[in-house]
Amino acid sequence: MNKYKILLVEDDREISEMLKNYLTAENYEVTCAFDGQEACDKFDASPCHLVLLDLMIPKISGIDVMQHIRKTSFVPIIILSARDTEGDKMLGLGLGADDYITKPFSVVELLARIKANLRRTTQYDNAAISAPSILTAGELQMNLSDYTLTKKGKKIDLTAKEFEILKLLLKNPQKVYTKEQIYSLVWKDAYCGDENAVNVHMSRLRNKIEDDSRNPKYVVTVWGIGYKLGESL
Repeated sequence: MNKYKILLVEDDREISEMLKNYLTAENYEVTCAFDGQEACDKFDASPCHLVLLDLMIPKISGIDVMQHIRKTSFVPIIILSARDTEGDKMLGLGLGADDYITKPFSVVELLARIKANLRRTTQYDNAAISAPSILTAGELQMNLSDYTLTKKGKKIDLTAKEFEILKLLLKNPQKVYTKEQIYSLVWKDAYCGDENAVNVHMSRLRNKIEDDSRNPKYVVTVWGIGYKLGESL
């Protein structure tokens, strides 16, 4: 089996070297970038399976790097940041990150998060052969072959988590999912009682696909339980 390739974007060279050594020992292939411009250049030059991204980096900010990546790729992005407010986390997750880890962090926890995100993308790939290639609901059309979503023929850019949440609802239109179930199925990890990740992604998804996010018809809230696909589509 080929090694998973990780792009590590961290301007602190001591932290970068430490993480590279640790991940290399875990059989990952690690490419390091020390500023935003270098990160964009290296991402464009060579594909990777996952990005570890510090937000506070020189030349181009981590947010700008993430937006650059999301123009062309659903590759998992894990933010590594000293910023630990709810606002910072919501911004990072809302703009396209799949996970957010605050510094200082345990390398054991980081490795677990990396494995969880890579497991999710691997399951996407394995499921692609047997899954139906097109899912539709109302004016939405989801193509599982190239992971694109269109509404009235116009492409809507989703993050990987947003895509997977909507895919879950489209494939199971009669089922109501609790936040715990969504987290478990989409994040492929044990639910720890933090609803923020699900709430942020649901809000961003609705803003992108609904005509009126305050009166959604695609992602409907079932009060006291969770979410489901709207019935009037």
